[in-house]
Amino acid sequence: MTDGSEKSGTADEANGPAGASKGSTRSRLITGPGLLLLWLYGVMVVGALSRSVYQMSTELDRAPLAYSLSALAALVYAFITYTLVRGGEKARRAAFACCAAELAGVLIVGTWTLVEPSAFPDATVWSDYGMGYVFIPVLLPVTAMYWLRRARTQALAA
Repeated sequence: MTDGSEKSGTADEANGPAGASKGSTRSRLITGPGLLLLWLYGVMVVGALSRSVYQMSTELDRAPLAYSLSALAALVYAFITYTLVRGGEKARRAAFACCAAELAGVLIVGTWTLVEPSAFPDATVWSDYGMGYVFIPVLLPVTAMYWLRRARTQALAA
């Protein structure tokens, strides 16, 4: 049941795909490259969450800061994934802010792991700017912020 402010997932012949009309309050964020971002964030959720759960349940006393930061990264990735699926301007703004915070976290933790490696007896998802994850943790928020800014521009033009 909807209140009529959202488009359903079906195409409307007069307005094109769902969320594409000017009157739509919820624009789609997972079209084109947005779908790839959604998939990558989903993979990162699974990777960071499974890594942190395993490490926290088996060896938390070894590197509690590193494992906690990996769990935080999983939560950040999950929230961004949710906002991309949700769509709309509020979700786009929330995702953009979260991606900026994610990028700041990657840069801070990445620098911290290089400057003070003894603080991290084991790696986090964001260690060395995400080197253990093929630098996806540093590239993903930059790409997502570009996409989200582009999605805003397209929504305003529509």
